[in-house]
Amino acid sequence: MKLYNTLTRQVDELRPLQNGTVKLYTCGLTVYSQPHIGNWLGYIYWDVLVRALRTEGFTVERTQNITDVGHLTSDDDNGEDKMEKGARHEGSTAWDVAAKYIEVAERESNLLGLLIPEHLVRATDMIAQQIDFAKTLDAKGFLYEIPGDGMYFDTSKLTDYGKLARLDISGLEAGSRVSVEGSATLPTLPSGNFHLQCKRDMEWESPWGVGFPGWHLECSVIARETLGDCIDIHTGGIDHIPVHHTNEIAQTEAVTGKQFSQFWVHNNHLKADGQKMSKSLGNIYTLQDIASKGYDMDAFRVFALRKHYRTEGNFTWDNLEAAANRLRNWQQTFDMRWQQMGDQATQNTDPEKLLDSFTNALLNDLDTVTALRTIDSVVHTIEQQGMTSNNLWLVTKLMQLVRDTFGISLFRDDIADDQKVLVKQREQKRADKDWAGSDELRAQLMSQGIGLKDTQNGAVWYWL
Repeated sequence: MKLYNTLTRQVDELRPLQNGTVKLYTCGLTVYSQPHIGNWLGYIYWDVLVRALRTEGFTVERTQNITDVGHLTSDDDNGEDKMEKGARHEGSTAWDVAAKYIEVAERESNLLGLLIPEHLVRATDMIAQQIDFAKTLDAKGFLYEIPGDGMYFDTSKLTDYGKLARLDISGLEAGSRVSVEGSATLPTLPSGNFHLQCKRDMEWESPWGVGFPGWHLECSVIARETLGDCIDIHTGGIDHIPVHHTNEIAQTEAVTGKQFSQFWVHNNHLKADGQKMSKSLGNIYTLQDIASKGYDMDAFRVFALRKHYRTEGNFTWDNLEAAANRLRNWQQTFDMRWQQMGDQATQNTDPEKLLDSFTNALLNDLDTVTALRTIDSVVHTIEQQGMTSNNLWLVTKLMQLVRDTFGISLFRDDIADDQKVLVKQREQKRADKDWAGSDELRAQLMSQGIGLKDTQNGAVWYWL
């Protein structure tokens, strides 16, 4: 497996620290409001990454956090707490808001068919560990207090701060904040950040007073507690590079003295109708919006995978419809595996080469775009040649790969024997030029959810 590593700015070969076992951490949702489709896109990519690694024989141990405290409204450590803001918006408590949207996230994750991480950890379940982690940083001289605000991490004590985002930290004043674009740095990081002021729904006793943990602290602690000091892959969105992931590295490596993660893998954003998703533009879409229009979640998966995880995407209903049509074409063509038309050898097709093309694409920086084209190529072959014995073997193997790596099942049942009789009767009607009788039988099959396609080799059925 080769992946683009943000840390090295190149595609590197993955060599797990523990032979055969990949330890992977994914930044999870902040559960303060309804997730939208842009939120889910990255989790589809990381789901495919885990599946592809396992298909190649790796054991994968993955942790994903649930941010139910401490994430500020701005990713550059400015603004107010998202959980508190969500609580005010819903006229509830931060605890109730967290519980509500954790349930929503679990339901929608299952709807998408995402694999459940081995460790799915709420930030509030590891408060004691976060305090201990911050105490270690304090004992090592990395923390200092801003009166009335909280404990902060002094990044000036690190010689390589900002190495992930390649920030220019020279000439910056202590206390300056980093922007999401990375135009400034953050010499003072709210790592322990147990605030000493204001009454909140979520606060705890700490050595520095009553307060709450900073956002970055939870990921450093949860990753270390579940996966150890050093991991193989850390995933997340590109917006996490200049601040959140930069500060995770600073905190963790200050405590352990070791490299935190070998790989930092980031997905790009999804726009909607060519613009950034925002409530003011009315272009925020949810999985429920997609389902209410009759689209299957597998169609949304195909939509997500039709672009590379590192490129920017754009959601439109036309793009989703195209993905749904693509999926439907695969399904209908692969229904032909129940309708083998002879044992002749497949012409000008190397089944092994096509399967290798699919697998190699995923091993090459998770190139789902090329992998999808391989499926299209096999479909085209079946449409041209019919379902020969060679093609049946190829289709079966490819469908297994698609199920195991993409989480999309193209396996559909055979039709019943009495329905097969209707197909043959319609063929006879056509041979007898009884077009009215032929149309009547076609309509009867359609009423049972079965479509027909007339080919040079006879009628081929498929599930509508």
